[in-house]
Amino acid sequence: MAVDITRIEGTDVVLVESPEVIINTAQDALDLMATIYYNHECSKVIIDKACIAEDFFNLRTGLAGEILQKVSNYRFALAIVGDFGVYDSKALRDFIHESNRGRHVFFVPDRETALQRLSQV
Repeated sequence: MAVDITRIEGTDVVLVESPEVIINTAQDALDLMATIYYNHECSKVIIDKACIAEDFFNLRTGLAGEILQKVSNYRFALAIVGDFGVYDSKALRDFIHESNRGRHVFFVPDRETALQRLSQV
């Protein structure tokens, strides 16, 4: 896993990159948030959807809800970058739409959009 810090509009944003899935469980997400906060004192994160287990995108597993609850509880802001049009689930599309209206989790197509959204929270 590689971590890169970018400063935008006076705030740090951590970009997490990995060639493999690093979030398989809610505990993995919590561990990642703790590592980022304690090592970089940052609570804004960008991660590619390929780094998150596919179970996250199947709402029936509950993984997405668990992770989003942790992100919200610990006052993190998370931008997940990727193509979400590959999923047929109306429930997932609605979930993504509602998340994007909030202030903690964003599903965006690219890093530039992620940086823009995170700079506004």
